[in-house]
Formats: sequence, structure tokens, C-alpha cells
Amino acid sequence: MSVFANRFGKQGIYLLDEPEAALSPTRQLTLLRIIRDLETEGQSQFIIATHSPIILAYPDAQILDFDSSPISQTTYEDTSHYQITKGFLENRGRYLRKLFED
Repeated sequence: MSVFANRFGKQGIYLLDEPEAALSPTRQLTLLRIIRDLETEGQSQFIIATHSPIILAYPDAQILDFDSSPISQTTYEDTSHYQITKGFLENRGRYLRKLFED
């Protein structure tokens, strides 16, 4: 495991605030693997505040939407982070034209 993984114990509750800020997409995928390993090996639980569609994609994650009132549970595909990223990747030109039009 990586140096990052060695910082975690086998048991615990981990609170991560936007870990994607310091991680490339490849490292975000690595983080998902570390979380899975710690979850299955040692009774660890993670509470993560994120905007990353990659981290939000963690299997069976409970996703809470804090942008709505009251706070509510949502699905991965219904998050704005997923929808915007998917829309941009599928229609980059349209998004950029709209963004830069005067």
C-alpha cells in the first residue's frame, strides 16, 4: 500500500474533507481501493465531504445532498457533480461556447 494508506489504522471512523483537492483522478481511484480494503479488513467507516464524481461513485455509499433543504439522501446519478461532469465530457464544445459567450 501507499504512504497514504499507511496513515490509516485497521479500525476507526475517518472524516475526510474534500480529499480530491490534493489527488489526481488516478489517486482518487487509489483512495477508493484503500477505503475498500480498510472497510473490509478492519471495521472502518468513512464520512467524506466531496465534490468528486469519482469518490462519490464508491459502491453502496450513502450520498447525502447538503445543497437541498432539508438535507436528503440522493443517488449517484442525481448528484449535480455527476450530471455536470457527464454533461461536460459528452458536450465539451457546447459547455465551453456557453461559458465564454459574451
